[in-house]
Amino acid sequence: MCLAIPGKIINIEGNSALVDFDGLKQNVIIALIQNPEIGKYVIVHAGYAIEMINEEEAMDAIKQWKEIAEDQDINLSDML
Repeated sequence: MCLAIPGKIINIEGNSALVDFDGLKQNVIIALIQNPEIGKYVIVHAGYAIEMINEEEAMDAIKQWKEIAEDQDINLSDML
């Protein structure tokens, strides 16, 4: 199964960014997206930011992931 999780860029250093996944922070590679910016949202898969999305899309996706995690009794950090 492939999972792609939305997160917010909070710091950028070269081709790496610290991304906040609803409180869980993880470094990801941002070399695959154009013009990444602090404060913007990205979809992350396997440690790579693969797409930029707007805040509304990110909030909707985060809400859906939280519902899935609740239904399955798992922690979001287990999916990253």
